[in-house]
Amino acid sequence: MIIRDLNSVADSGHCVQAETWASRRLLLRADGMGFSLHDTLIHAGTETPMWYKNHLEAVYCIEGEGMLHALDGGETIAIRPGVLYALDKHDRHVLRARSQLRLICVFNPPLSGKETHDADGSYPLLEDA
Repeated sequence: MIIRDLNSVADSGHCVQAETWASRRLLLRADGMGFSLHDTLIHAGTETPMWYKNHLEAVYCIEGEGMLHALDGGETIAIRPGVLYALDKHDRHVLRARSQLRLICVFNPPLSGKETHDADGSYPLLEDA
């Protein structure tokens, strides 16, 4: 059994930050669950282009408001608590946060924990560190 407390994640080195977001990574590849689980904050007033070409991601909003714009299909979706979106086709998108967004994110394949977005907005496939 794996037990983690969000407050202890930052102390364990499982918190990765970028200009527009902070990801508290609760489950990682090394945990052997077949997915990774993240509690992510998207900073208010920011815009983050992403394209997870190496991963599938599901995102569930539990706090804040924003907009998701699908770059390939042009669809725009309001993001608010209770909304889930799944990037099942490696969808290129931009996430705009009106207020701070708190998102629960699941990745497959699981992240190793050190990943940050590369130039095209994706996470590379990394081996466990």
